[in-house]
Amino acid sequence: MTDQQAKRVWSEAELAELATRALIGLGLTRQDATDAARVLVLAEMFGLSTHGVSRIESYGERLQIEGINPRPSITLESVAPALVRIDGDNGVGPLVGMRALDAAMEAASTTGVALALARGSNHFGPVSPYCHIAAEAGFASLIGSNATTTIAPWGGREARLGNSPCGFGFPNPGGDPIILDMAISVAARAKIRNAAKAGQPIPDTWATDRSGRPTTDPNEALNGFLLPIGGHKGYGLALIVDLLAGVLSGAAYLTHVKSWVDSPEEPQNLGHYFLLIDTRRLGETNWLSARMNDFADILHSTPSADSSTPVLVPGEIENRNLARARREGVLLDPSLLAKLQAFAGSAAAA
Repeated sequence: MTDQQAKRVWSEAELAELATRALIGLGLTRQDATDAARVLVLAEMFGLSTHGVSRIESYGERLQIEGINPRPSITLESVAPALVRIDGDNGVGPLVGMRALDAAMEAASTTGVALALARGSNHFGPVSPYCHIAAEAGFASLIGSNATTTIAPWGGREARLGNSPCGFGFPNPGGDPIILDMAISVAARAKIRNAAKAGQPIPDTWATDRSGRPTTDPNEALNGFLLPIGGHKGYGLALIVDLLAGVLSGAAYLTHVKSWVDSPEEPQNLGHYFLLIDTRRLGETNWLSARMNDFADILHSTPSADSSTPVLVPGEIENRNLARARREGVLLDPSLLAKLQAFAGSAAAA
């Protein structure tokens, strides 16, 4: 790869095709690869590079050893008009997530409110792309997933809970949606891994070592536990997300979830939930748009403690990044680009 190739700017369509071909090279069908890539490309354009197309590399490691099923037979079961269960058959997480989101949107279009529960899945990327897709279609959303155990119960010193990412999205017809995407841990494990690779310390509020003591050493943190937001309150929230995503869906939960690091060849059986509200049932789009804009204006007009950092609403940075990326394109890390192109080359050779 030449320096000029490594520095090229990728449009959304080009990046989507590259990600799709990389996933095809790892064994997915084109339709499945297209749907999974949609989530990861949107994350990349939001500026969430740790959860964007770079995830194809880690998914690829497990696909290549058959820890993830590249050709899943995903099934949907309508157990009630507003309740759907999805069995992901150990497919790539963003693919299972998109199938569940589509099922929830279809059901909510009929019933006004719907819940889709997915099992048999894997890491499904960040929550915000799903919330954004739902918001563009007029749905408010509450979405979450359980995860590999990284958090000790409050007062404990052995990991029993995952960082349980969850998110909330509210559409704004004709404007930007308000989206909150958060993990229950103070910092995502991916940020700690990046600090370890860079040889940089981490804040002592992010994690503890194996003995439960706060640490600034990312390597000690990776062998220890993530700290939950809000202390015992974060522990409780992580527990609730796992009850929804893991217990009610029929997926694995708590320590039953397999680690993709320690047991990459085994199915994780992660669970996800997608609770959607069809806001179109509540009033005309102009009604909702006016209320959403007024809501944001009240927050934006708050005097800021630091004039250089005005008050923002959740999702505002991601929405700005998305608009800029669609206008100017995105750059990829050269080593990641080489990996994606290698996967895509396998697709071309097949």
